[in-house]
Amino acid sequence: MTLPMVPDGLVVAPGEGRTLVTPAQQVTFKATGEHSRAASSFEVVVPPGFDVGAHLHTRSEELFYVLEGELDVLAFEPLVRTRHNWREWESPTGKRCVRATAGTVIVVPRGCPHAFANPSDKPARMFFQASPPPDHEYYFEELFAILNSGPNVDREAIADLRRRYDIEQLTPMEMTPPQR
Repeated sequence: MTLPMVPDGLVVAPGEGRTLVTPAQQVTFKATGEHSRAASSFEVVVPPGFDVGAHLHTRSEELFYVLEGELDVLAFEPLVRTRHNWREWESPTGKRCVRATAGTVIVVPRGCPHAFANPSDKPARMFFQASPPPDHEYYFEELFAILNSGPNVDREAIADLRRRYDIEQLTPMEMTPPQR
C-alpha cells in the first residue's frame, strides 16, 4: 500500500524568519501563505509609543499573543466610535481597554474594531496571526517600503494601502515615543 504524499511541516527556530524593520515596527514572517492555507504568522516588536489606531477588517480574523512587555488593547464594538482616543471607548456590556501583559491572548473576529498601543518605555513583543493569508504579508511588505522610502512619510500612501488591504482606520495610527 502506497501512502499519499503529505507535505512536510514547517519549523521556524527562534530568531529565524524574514524580518522587516522600520522605526515604527519590526515584523518577522514566521509562516506565510506559502506554508499555510489557514493563517499568516508573524512576530512583531512594538516600540514604545506606537499606537496602531483602532481599525477593523471585513475579510480577516486576527489573533494576538503577548510574548513580553505591555500593550493597551481592545477588541469590541464601542457604544460610540469617537475619532480619537480609543482607550476611552466602552462597549455596551461595559468592556474597556485592557493592559495586556505576557501570556494575554486577543482574538479579533471579522468586523470587530480593535487596537493596540505600547504605553511603556520598553519594546513589547507579540505573536500575531492573520487569517486567511496572504493579505497581511503583502500589506507589511508594502507598508515597510513606504516607511523606508525617505525622511517624510507619505501618510496618504499609507491610508490608501490600508484601504486596499481591508483595513478601515477608525482612529489615527501614531508613533509618539514616551517622554523621559
